[in-house]
Parts: sequence; structure tokens; C-alpha cells
Amino acid sequence: MKSRFSFSTIGAALLLSSAALLGCAAQAQVAPAAEPAALAATRIGFVNTDRLFSETNAAQKAQGKLKQEFASREKQLMGMGESLKKAMDQFEKDAPRLSEQQRAERQRQLLTQDAEFQQKRREFQEDLNNRKNEELQQLLDRANRVVIQVAKAERYDVILQEAVYVDRRLDITDKVIAALNAGK
Repeated sequence: MKSRFSFSTIGAALLLSSAALLGCAAQAQVAPAAEPAALAATRIGFVNTDRLFSETNAAQKAQGKLKQEFASREKQLMGMGESLKKAMDQFEKDAPRLSEQQRAERQRQLLTQDAEFQQKRREFQEDLNNRKNEELQQLLDRANRVVIQVAKAERYDVILQEAVYVDRRLDITDKVIAALNAGK
């Protein structure tokens, strides 16, 4: 079977695609560096979202709401875990006196109990995490609206929410927390 393409056809195609790429690269230009005066006039701010999630009234209210919402399930899980632990401890005490059949039956019961406990614990954790994410997203949406209000009111050009290093002079987190707590 003979190939449809010859080396010269492939070479020509590669040459054309290389030329096209070089043409695109030649057209792309880097914007000239901003004037030092323009950089000096740029206002940059920073908001620490971790602090927003821990120090605002809305965040504390959300945490209390979640705690109340999941308290009964958590208490039930803790009771279930304690019951399982007692059953396992009792089995360890009784095991030497049990027949092989009794021991196997109790082990099977304990494994079933443990599997149920682990499943309920996973479900609880998933439900809690989902609700936490919902509450945090609502808080973040509200906080972003407040950040935009503060940025516009104080004429900031850029507000960052994540950075490796931030000078304290750029941190506007306290202003955002105050605005959120004031209900803006």
C-alpha cells in the first residue's frame, strides 16, 4: 500500500505552518511599559478572605446556624460511635470465653455496625461540607459586592484577594469587614 503523502508534501506543509506561526508571532507586540507616573497613581488594595470568613458577623452567624442545624445529627453520631466502641471493648473481654461460632457471629455484627457508622459519618460530613460551601459562597458573593463598593468609593484600580506578600498599607480588609457588619 502506497502512502498518499510524500516527504516533500509533508515538508511543504510543515514549512507553511511554521511560516504562519512566525507571522503571528511577528504581529504580536508587547504593550509598552507603563509610565512611572501612571504606576504611582495606580491604587491597589488587598482583602484577606480568610478574615472575612472568620471575623464578620455574617460569618459567625452562618457558623452558628450550621452548628445548630447539624447538632442533633452530630450528637447521634457520637452516641453511635461510643456504642460501637463499648461493643468492641466488650467483645475483646468476652472473646476468650466464646465458642468459635459465637466469636465469628459477634465479629460479623461488629463489622456491620462499624460499616453503618462509617457510612453515616461520611454522609454527615458530606452534608456538612455542602452546607458550609453554600453559606461561604453566599458570604463571598456579599463580600465581593462590598469590595466593589469600597473600591469604587475610594477609587481603587485593583483589589486582590490572594497574594504571597502584601504590605499592610494596601490591606482594606478592616474596611470591608466594617461595611459587611454594618449591613451594606
